[in-house]
Amino acid sequence: MTTMTVDYTVRLRFSEDSRAAATHTNLSAVRLDGPVLWIAGDETATVERLTADNPQRPAEFGDEARFRLGDLVDLPGADADEEADVEGLARSGHFLWAVGSHSLRRKQIRSHHDGPKALKRLARTEGQDNRQILVRLPIADVDGVPTPVPEKVVDGVRHQAAALSGKDDLRRLLRDDEHLARFLPIPGKDNGLDIEGIAVRDDRVYLGLRGPVLRGWAFVLEVRPYVTEDDPARLRLRPFEDGRPYRKHVLDLNGLGVRDLCPDGDDLLVLAGPTMALDGPVRIYRWHGAARTEMPSIVRDKLISRELELTFGEGDDHAEGMSMLGDDRVLVVYDSPAAARLTEDGTVIADVLLLPGR
Repeated sequence: MTTMTVDYTVRLRFSEDSRAAATHTNLSAVRLDGPVLWIAGDETATVERLTADNPQRPAEFGDEARFRLGDLVDLPGADADEEADVEGLARSGHFLWAVGSHSLRRKQIRSHHDGPKALKRLARTEGQDNRQILVRLPIADVDGVPTPVPEKVVDGVRHQAAALSGKDDLRRLLRDDEHLARFLPIPGKDNGLDIEGIAVRDDRVYLGLRGPVLRGWAFVLEVRPYVTEDDPARLRLRPFEDGRPYRKHVLDLNGLGVRDLCPDGDDLLVLAGPTMALDGPVRIYRWHGAARTEMPSIVRDKLISRELELTFGEGDDHAEGMSMLGDDRVLVVYDSPAAARLTEDGTVIADVLLLPGR
């Protein structure tokens, strides 16, 4: 294991609208896509696209474009602008993927709350339908820039923007799961169900769970989404050998949960952090050969290695998203960034870390 050393930093420049929505201080997902960086915050139902000043070695990503998910797919919430709590982004083939946390949330005790009122708030939990999304968006080259579109034709095949339907909603599918079902009514920050990472390799979609963590073991769900010709806007889940539409892998992350996933060849990099409302520790692990796994895995010993130990702040600088940047570096973005990461001209500083042994 290597202690984090920042190789260099890059600036992320957001629009006034995104700063007003606090997207820049609630970053939860990031993925590099050639000359652009896809970004999501956990307070909106949008995906942001930032463009590199120099694709070979960017110093800044800016010229933001915002894309409402509700303009591309049918969201489950009555209000298409209700937050989707997008916690993971993936880019594979012709598609950009996004996943919501699927978590419940508990009301917070604010500084002006006291006594019975404060306790009453702490007892309240709620869910939001838009958090329960898995979407696949076609990406087309528009004026030389990757852009989400409602549909795209490739080699005579029409691909539409698609979302997981209510019938295949992940919370519904997990209601009878022997490990995860009892955590569905528990808010994410209380070690309840909380999806915080996605990685896609060919037809495999991996979903990393921040919680629950069971006896120190973290979970990654593997699903195989597909669409049919008669309903191309609906994602369905192909069953595995046991008849279930998902496969479970458990990872030895030393008691931490998954905060993001990122493919690196056949391996998966795993950004790990606390499942509860704690500052750290925060680490990057490597799940060796994840994309070649053909059965549910107990990922320990030689199957997983601790790559980097990341720094974290006290109440701030929580690493939430990472993306490969070239063959030997990862870009890391932070939720609740420290004041030193926020510049006077409205940019946010992200870190570029060199992977060990590269």
